Amino acid sequence: MESGLSAPDWDAPWYAPWRDAGQAVAGRVAKGLPVHEALNRQDGPHPVRFVPQDALPEGAAYERFTFEQRQCPTREGLHDFFNGLCWLRFPQAKRRLNALQAAQIAAHGVGAVRGPVRDAITVFDENGALLDAPAPLWEALLARQWRRLFVELRPLWAQARVVLFGHALLEKLAAPRKDMTAHVWRAPAPLSDLARADAWLAGALTEDRLAAKPFVPLPVLGVPGWWPANADAAFYDDATVFRPARPVPASARAPGAPPA
Repeated sequence: MESGLSAPDWDAPWYAPWRDAGQAVAGRVAKGLPVHEALNRQDGPHPVRFVPQDALPEGAAYERFTFEQRQCPTREGLHDFFNGLCWLRFPQAKRRLNALQAAQIAAHGVGAVRGPVRDAITVFDENGALLDAPAPLWEALLARQWRRLFVELRPLWAQARVVLFGHALLEKLAAPRKDMTAHVWRAPAPLSDLARADAWLAGALTEDRLAAKPFVPLPVLGVPGWWPANADAAFYDDATVFRPARPVPASARAPGAPPA
């Protein structure tokens, strides 16, 4: 695959939900297909058709073009490769984000400042993740009690699941660094069923909730089992990565979730 990064290590735990489709599409790219064609040949329903980047008319907004034409301009490389996989894995949520982006552009135009809704959409679309976890883990995450979250409550992570959503984060994790951080949204739907999670997320994506930025930062290589070095509790003493608490808005709680 042509990219400034090495090919993904599909055995990495953060790629588990993406592995089957990712390997299939990457295999087609390795045989010479451009990324957009390799994505279009993936089995299953396609919420958009992937087209080469030069299909986007000069001066046109990518988001409005994608929404109106149901065509997703796609460049070569890992960034748009993972964006395409996200469209295939979370079709309802991606379509909803795209519709919200297009509506914001129609209402406010494309300016130097995106505004709170477009800014939140971009943050989650590029760098988001979903977390299904027992309440004590979520409470510790909200409070940024890192040692409690990852050391004292470590056995509870056997009942938790993290699924990455942001395509830029998936791209960056092809060359992982300790400071890589996801913007996490709590998922009340079990993440063992991604179709159900997709439907829940599409319904939860509203302008009001996005404007409130219902995300919590999570250094993803701190997730138990995701990085060998975090087996040592001293891994979490790095305050440049595991930063102290700030006030967290009530909007970070999932609908129907108990208060943190």
